[in-house]
Amino acid sequence: MTKTASSPPPASSKVIALIVAGGRGSRARTTLPKQYISLGGIPLLRRTVMAFLRHPKINTVQVVIGDQDHDHYEKAVTGLDGLLPPVIGGTDRQASVKAGLESLIDKGALNVLIHDGARPFVSEDTINDVITALDQAEGAIAALPVSDTLKRQRPHGGIEATVDRDHLWRAQTPQGFRFDTILKAHRDAAPNTATDDASLLEAQGVHVALVVDKPTNIKVTYPEDFALAHQLLGSASLFRTGLGFDVHAFEPGEAVILGGISIPHTAKLKGHSDADVVLHALTDALYGAMGAGDIGQHFPPSDEKWRGAASSTFLHHATALLQTKGGSINNIDITIMCEAPKIGPHREAMVAHIATLIDLSPDQVSVKATTTEKLGFTGREEGIACQAIATVTMGGDE
Repeated sequence: MTKTASSPPPASSKVIALIVAGGRGSRARTTLPKQYISLGGIPLLRRTVMAFLRHPKINTVQVVIGDQDHDHYEKAVTGLDGLLPPVIGGTDRQASVKAGLESLIDKGALNVLIHDGARPFVSEDTINDVITALDQAEGAIAALPVSDTLKRQRPHGGIEATVDRDHLWRAQTPQGFRFDTILKAHRDAAPNTATDDASLLEAQGVHVALVVDKPTNIKVTYPEDFALAHQLLGSASLFRTGLGFDVHAFEPGEAVILGGISIPHTAKLKGHSDADVVLHALTDALYGAMGAGDIGQHFPPSDEKWRGAASSTFLHHATALLQTKGGSINNIDITIMCEAPKIGPHREAMVAHIATLIDLSPDQVSVKATTTEKLGFTGREEGIACQAIATVTMGGDE
């Protein structure tokens, strides 16, 4: 007999998203677990997490990770607010979900949404619809009606029969539940008996609602799925460009710092920080592409704690901010204007260092140099100027 649902809490009740990301992703055939693979310059898991952090009805997010993945996880989510500390998963998905649910007992959740870490394209509408469905049901899952003709294979190959596709759905995530209901179901279940969470409630005769999902909510599982993911990312992206320009004068010294590389010279550059005119221009280009002001706004020169600071600090802030906005860097182009020192012998080292700082390949970084034909302050060798252009991709739902 089907159990009658208890009186539901309102959809506005505290909702926690539980993202399961503890698998090794062996079917993806990658050396790094697939959830940490870069997708458009941003780790796949970070894109998934941000989809829930941005949703107005999600109060907080809990991620379940593998016991060997702490460093990968911290790098993937750096700069994101609203995350609970990660939980170590079990030997299979069911055990990982249970571990995640147990960690939420004292967090006050009335509803929980359980989602695959490898589904980065979940839409705000799908999340909202699953939460709303919990007004009338103990559980609700995102799903797609089966539209293809289904065939059952014989044990040794060939078709045995055509399967009636009426009333068949493909289960997706997120799957939403009343917290106490799904926690009890996991505690009562035998180990490793369910490939999704809704089946545990189905086995107890508890009503689980179906919510129509979007076809773009793919789970990245196989190598070819990454190609599709990149196509989906491109179709939902906006390209933006930022321009940065900076100037620093010379003062007595023995070396200049350009692009993070110390270059011997008869003077050094004067500035509040390390006066790296290249990284300053690049940082401002990234801020400009985001519409996020300039270095002076984020790191005021009046603040003594930035005196002598490495300019990589500013660049790291700009790149982290870009990631929190769902953006990634496509390429950068830098032009250094000076009579001396000569840039050519140090160009390759600059390119390599900058690429490492912002996690790009060297072919995405261009460093050029020119003189001003003895004209102006650079021509008189009073200082160095630099111009940088950055092209970035911003998620279309930003």
